[in-house]
Amino acid sequence: MITNQTISLSQEITQRKGTIASDMGGEKVMLSVKNGKYYNLGKVGGEIWDLLDGPIEVNQMVSALMSIYEVQQEDCEEQVISFLNHLYNEGLIEIVPEAIQSQLYKE
Repeated sequence: MITNQTISLSQEITQRKGTIASDMGGEKVMLSVKNGKYYNLGKVGGEIWDLLDGPIEVNQMVSALMSIYEVQQEDCEEQVISFLNHLYNEGLIEIVPEAIQSQLYKE
């Protein structure tokens, strides 16, 4: 069962398998096959979802979003972490374990 874990800026996260996503009218919509729910992520949420296509550190995601939008770093970090925690609690993303992260950097 998923817990209310708080995602940190230094963690790597990625999409969890079993989600179908599509662009509709400039916004990202998704269907989670596992839990049978539809989600409308909106424009910014869709950009975050696209960044989650492969493992990415939350800090890198914040930097990427700040290069697109005029937003203060603290506000961006707060909003991104809040959004990611919601996705995590819905079972849509997963945290890459540290053991796997170190393996990825060795290759």
